[in-house]
Amino acid sequence: MKTRSTITIAWVLVLALAVTTALAGCSGSPAPQDAERSADNGAAGETEGSKGEDGGDKGEPAPVVDVSTITEFQQSPSLEGKDLPPVKDRLPEVPKLTNEMPASMLNYEIGRYGGTLRTVTSVIDWDADVFVMNNEPLLNTPGILGEEITGNVLEGYEMSEDEKVFTFKMRKGLKWSDGEPVTTEDVRFTIEDILFNKELTPIFPAYLHSGGKATGTPMKFELVDEYTFKISFDEPYGGLLIRLAIQGWRGYQQFIRPAHYLKKFHVKYTPLEQLEPEIRKAGFKKGEWVNLFNDKDIINTELTNKKAIGFPVLTPWMIVKSTQTTATFERNPYYFKIDSAGNQLPYIDSIQSTLVQDIEMVTLKTISGEVDFSRESAALVKMPLYRENEKNGYKALLANMHVTPTDIFLNLTHKDETWRKVTQDVRFRQALNMALNRDEIIDAIYYGFAVPSKFQDSAFDLEAANKLLDDMGMTKGSDGFRVGPDGKKFTIPFEVGAQAPDIVPLTELVSEMWKQLGLDVTMKVIDSTLWGKRREANELKATMIWTHTPLWYMSDWGQGYWGTLWEMYHSSGGKKGEKPPANVQELYDLIDQAAIANPTDAQAIIEQVKQKMGEELFYFVHIGDVKQPLIVNEKLRNIPGEEGFAIATNFSGEQFFFAD
Repeated sequence: MKTRSTITIAWVLVLALAVTTALAGCSGSPAPQDAERSADNGAAGETEGSKGEDGGDKGEPAPVVDVSTITEFQQSPSLEGKDLPPVKDRLPEVPKLTNEMPASMLNYEIGRYGGTLRTVTSVIDWDADVFVMNNEPLLNTPGILGEEITGNVLEGYEMSEDEKVFTFKMRKGLKWSDGEPVTTEDVRFTIEDILFNKELTPIFPAYLHSGGKATGTPMKFELVDEYTFKISFDEPYGGLLIRLAIQGWRGYQQFIRPAHYLKKFHVKYTPLEQLEPEIRKAGFKKGEWVNLFNDKDIINTELTNKKAIGFPVLTPWMIVKSTQTTATFERNPYYFKIDSAGNQLPYIDSIQSTLVQDIEMVTLKTISGEVDFSRESAALVKMPLYRENEKNGYKALLANMHVTPTDIFLNLTHKDETWRKVTQDVRFRQALNMALNRDEIIDAIYYGFAVPSKFQDSAFDLEAANKLLDDMGMTKGSDGFRVGPDGKKFTIPFEVGAQAPDIVPLTELVSEMWKQLGLDVTMKVIDSTLWGKRREANELKATMIWTHTPLWYMSDWGQGYWGTLWEMYHSSGGKKGEKPPANVQELYDLIDQAAIANPTDAQAIIEQVKQKMGEELFYFVHIGDVKQPLIVNEKLRNIPGEEGFAIATNFSGEQFFFAD
């Protein structure tokens, strides 16, 4: 199995010199502030560049713009001659003035229309970069920081003082990509006929219950008028807004799906006998209308799949063609966002996503200058290679990673009783933590572009670590390996996938570190699909993967990896899995409290979560503030600064443009 590419000390120095200036002053995500109790379309307050006489950019800051003052609108020349209504009639009455990035992170320039953005992927029917560029949530939070929550697909919201009732206002005149209007009928259909239909949704989403968990009362829905609806709970739920804006990369499909299109495949609106030809055509058995509906209902994570061709969307681009090697996305002529000059977005006309054999082919296409934008597949270990080939027309930037990329997990709920007895003893986890040499990890794997964990003890002390294992009675046998309570050699069997380029080399390094404690540590690299199946079956004992610890609102503390059965019990309301012990339940309670609290209150609770994680070491978050490469065409503009999250750049894709 291939490990990470070898990098020479000389290249490390070159890289360090090249990026030291660019990284000066960079930091992690700022502490989120309180979300307003009500929000409009998020239009006012954006500072953008001004438009030159030729329609190009001057890059000069423009005054604050109120979207209601914009009365003249422009469209891409590529839409001319396509027998479309005037652009003003294709936009909602109150368009969304794009605010994907805070003004502090982006000196916005009014862009030029045209061009094709080239991306690359090694996964069939999936391009993560295109997915994030296209994903449109109901609400948004600029820079994905969680500092403010504004309207997006929805024009705005109001939250009651008791944080139980949420009133959402839709954009009058908003249209699907096929020109059909978007109204609360789409919302009613989605909620009543899909979410509350037990055949289509056997398990109602936990986050739409009171308390944000399965044991709570399901939300109540009220249709007010053609453009207004309400969602209510019997408990305060101020955390709902951030969940609709960003948590779990949710899209507008949570509440809004094209009723005019999907009713054709729903037995409530189309008799089963009329559906049978479509059911057979799709390859399903007689009467399987649910399978047919689910096949036709394209959710946000499927929008880069060929089966999404022809499905009505609200995204900046829509897939129009897919071959064995490329997927083509063209602009949505009814897209609802504009810039401050009244230009309908996106600026770029199309995206071409190329499918290659593997991640190495991704790298080859990238360094040859055949890719205009790449984040998902860009690797820090390849940064010197990227920089060496910038002459091919791209720039290799560094921004902040939105995850801690290589967290270490021991499954405390594995069925092996000896394993459980050892790993559930906090002294064992403390010993392993002390044996992690963060400085070596940061230098060898991340070339200095990371820092030790800020909420877990980062002290390296092999002597103290060995003493803890001695105190546990884990003596060493004649072979030099420590034994467990059963008197047999105790083994930590890492099984990892190659989901990211740093996972395998870091697992190798950690294995060697823990062997210094007299522990038998093995490592097996398995197919990522098999890895996922073994994790779901609770068969993994030790592994490595990322969690979203830098994003406070994700509620992602690796619960499904270090306590698989406990998390199953928690998420199912006690119907599955295994009841967690008191110390784990305390952590769950804190996470649940943070998830339903408004952003201000959630921050204090998150600090308690971190404190608990620091004390219990349920898993090892050994480093933070890791840098993520961004590969962008040197002519691409409206790329945010390097101080923000790299993935936030994807969210602002509709404002990218190619300069001359």
